[in-house]
Amino acid sequence: MEAQQHWSPAARIAFRFSFVYLGLYSLATQIVGSLLLIPGVSFRGLGWLWPFREITMWIGLHVFNISSPLVFSGNSRDTDFYWIQMLWLLVVSLLAAVGWSVLDQTRPNYASLNKWFRVFIRLALASQMFEYAMTKIIPTQFPAPSLVTLVTRVGNVPLQGLLWTSVGAAPAYGMFTGVAELLGGILLIVPRTTTLGALICLADLTQVFVLNLTYDIGVKQISFHLILLTLFLLVPDVRRLGSLFANRPTRPSAIPKANRTALAVQVLIGVYLLAMQTNTNWVFWHLEGGGRVKSPLYGIWDVKQLSINGEIRPAALNDYNRRWRRVLFDLPGEVVFQRTDDSFARYGAVIDVPGKTFALTKGESRTWTSTFAFQRPAEDRLLLDGEMDGYRIELQLQRVEFDTLRLLNSGFRWMRPVE
Repeated sequence: MEAQQHWSPAARIAFRFSFVYLGLYSLATQIVGSLLLIPGVSFRGLGWLWPFREITMWIGLHVFNISSPLVFSGNSRDTDFYWIQMLWLLVVSLLAAVGWSVLDQTRPNYASLNKWFRVFIRLALASQMFEYAMTKIIPTQFPAPSLVTLVTRVGNVPLQGLLWTSVGAAPAYGMFTGVAELLGGILLIVPRTTTLGALICLADLTQVFVLNLTYDIGVKQISFHLILLTLFLLVPDVRRLGSLFANRPTRPSAIPKANRTALAVQVLIGVYLLAMQTNTNWVFWHLEGGGRVKSPLYGIWDVKQLSINGEIRPAALNDYNRRWRRVLFDLPGEVVFQRTDDSFARYGAVIDVPGKTFALTKGESRTWTSTFAFQRPAEDRLLLDGEMDGYRIELQLQRVEFDTLRLLNSGFRWMRPVE
């Protein structure tokens, strides 16, 4: 019987540390946040809340002498805040494991606690796999390249942007990786298929971790810990997997099978988590992704003629803010001017199609305004006439045809000619 099995001292110590550290790290980060999905509620872990946040801030100030505020907002999970928080969670876990080992030396094993902790790890890891899978299957993580991206020189694109553009331009690849992540997560839900699911997740997450390292993506720490969760699930079957790959007979799994009620509950939880992640990304895709409404003047427009106060002259002779070579209408609430040095000037916009005007706003300013009237004599031509910063500005624009952009016209070919 498993309840009578005596674990080795090393196994008991390893379990104590793993239980404390993986549990604390999961509670502090998005791992538990993706498990506790409630409609209308956003929860990404306890790490941002008291007392985790205050402890991290205190250690940053008094141990590492970091006087500037530690940043934990934004997209990066690799800021100094998160590394300091991971460090003190690691130290606390080591001390807790030592204290636990001293106080509890007679217990032969932690079979019951291990069984329930594995359930938590399986569901939490599955939810993370569902989250990342659905952002790829419904392409919200790697959207199609924006108009700004299409006119940005490759040399000006950061590593992360280069990865996002390449995957977004080949959505089938992103969806394929999402299906692989989804498969791993589904198999984790059922105890009998946990080992196969963990192996698939290990392959998926290893690729993700390497991409995060090589493309400098700010989730290196979290992806590494997801690998640790996967390895925790695989540890009981290491010898069986070794025998399998060595083509030797394998013994049955020592992991007890769940009864029907427990299995049904776990499957229902998995279905709920997957449904929530699907709905979240479907809504986001329509609001912010490829399904969102485009600008009524959508397109990349080359500046063919520009006049300032009635004087027609090359853009290079204008002041910096009006050295425009292109105008980009992508999002309905934004207009972007590309300067001759390939930098961008972004403005908020309200476009009145019936009135054939659009009003621009700049940043957080409540006083700066600019209004342009537009005419569209042909589908690929646009005339703008307005005022900005006290200047009268007139532009003649020519739309760039998308079939001239190789990135958008380099599809799959069975037979590829020499180029």
